[in-house]
Amino acid sequence: MTTPLTLSVSQRPDGTPVLAVTGEIDMSNAGSLDDALVRTTGGARVLVDLSAVDYLDSAGLTVLFSHASRISLVANPLLEPVLTISGLAEVTTVEDASPDGA
Repeated sequence: MTTPLTLSVSQRPDGTPVLAVTGEIDMSNAGSLDDALVRTTGGARVLVDLSAVDYLDSAGLTVLFSHASRISLVANPLLEPVLTISGLAEVTTVEDASPDGA
């Protein structure tokens, strides 16, 4: 069973907007992610927290690539290989979500 996509916006103490993404990102909801990134970035940089994402398909990657110049990512160990192999990790910053960085 798929995990529904949940998107929530917050702000770091330094004012950086954070878009927290939970669930699965696929072709059925990639448009919602794109819409949220457009609204959240407003041309500014945004941190996209993918630490609670269970699945990311090519439609989700396409959305992230289209915003790569304005986003930084936090990714869990499950997503890190996908972000590296796709080349997304070469065009934007990807931070490890695990507390010990392992």
